[in-house]
Amino acid sequence: MIINYFTDNDLYKFSVMYAIQRLYPWSYVKYEFINRGNNHFPKGFAEKMKAEVAHMANLKMTKDEKRYIEKKCYFFDPVFIDFLEGYQYDPNEVNISQNEEGELSVVVEGYWYRTVLWEVPLMAIISELYFQMTNTIPHDVEERAIAKAKNLAEIKADYSEFGTRRRFSFEVQDRVVKCLKEHSKEYFKGTSNIYLAMKHDTTPIGTMPHEWFMYHGALFGYRAANMKALEAWVEVFGGSLGITLTDTYTTDSFFESFSLKQAKLFDGLRWDSGDPFEFINKTLQFYKENRIDPESKTIVFSDSLNIDMVKRIKEYVGNKMHDTYGIGTFFSNDVGAKPLNMVIKITNVKSSPKGAYHRAVKLSDVHGKNTGDQKEIAICKMTLGLE
Repeated sequence: MIINYFTDNDLYKFSVMYAIQRLYPWSYVKYEFINRGNNHFPKGFAEKMKAEVAHMANLKMTKDEKRYIEKKCYFFDPVFIDFLEGYQYDPNEVNISQNEEGELSVVVEGYWYRTVLWEVPLMAIISELYFQMTNTIPHDVEERAIAKAKNLAEIKADYSEFGTRRRFSFEVQDRVVKCLKEHSKEYFKGTSNIYLAMKHDTTPIGTMPHEWFMYHGALFGYRAANMKALEAWVEVFGGSLGITLTDTYTTDSFFESFSLKQAKLFDGLRWDSGDPFEFINKTLQFYKENRIDPESKTIVFSDSLNIDMVKRIKEYVGNKMHDTYGIGTFFSNDVGAKPLNMVIKITNVKSSPKGAYHRAVKLSDVHGKNTGDQKEIAICKMTLGLE
């Protein structure tokens, strides 16, 4: 089986789960698999995936995992951690099918506080199972990881491993994290994967996902989405987990609604699409206009990074701000195979199981790279004056 540990998942899914449980326990949602690379999956893929999903019903948080979360995730209260200890995946929340052409359909539906945990392990299953069924062999795992670790240490780049969703396999990700920690020393700050953070005695890294903003936009309107989402996050975490995404409805729109209070309270921003150099300029200008010392803030860079891009960004940032890097597929699936280009995104939300769904969409700082219903995207753009 591919997923064998309850915490073989990314921290940000648990952090948003905690916020959902605290504020929106009745919310009901739908997630859908989006195959951006248009890969055709081998015959019988859906049936094998169903077996993997069924197996996840048996996963339980162990005492060791619980103790680790209690120690490292100080922002979770004991009630939530006890809840996680009793949580079980429900495969009935996941519908999987495949047509004659090999196109895969995956839809997750149910209470948001429960279904939120499915995204990352489902993507990890799809990726690993695809490479298993296509008889793909990984090459030079340690050699490539060690070279990257040494290069990042040489340029003194603080970084974390973010590769669970599109990894080649659990084994490859495990081996890579081991190499990164051994060969980058203090520059390796941790991994998004809680289980691997525990295994390799490092820090679990992560804050919030785009779906947090998408939910607020769908229910409260796009002009209010960023402010409502951030205020709600502060209500739950009180200042912890203070790195926020900016590009759910474009960074320009974000900065228009980012209040002085929020800008001072949040530790920094995460760049996840668009031109990183433009993003740096806009961020520095925003902090300057609000009389905030940018050296006291952090930018986390996390979109399609490689060594060359990290080096260029780091040179551009200089000493103006603290820069750190969340690197995913470049670590966990750079083994001679072409990684799958896929996402699982929230597409519909409602405040309770009753009533009609509201469509959830995501824009981007990359022109045309939007996710969701096209009519709703047009409404979102029109509302925010982005047309």
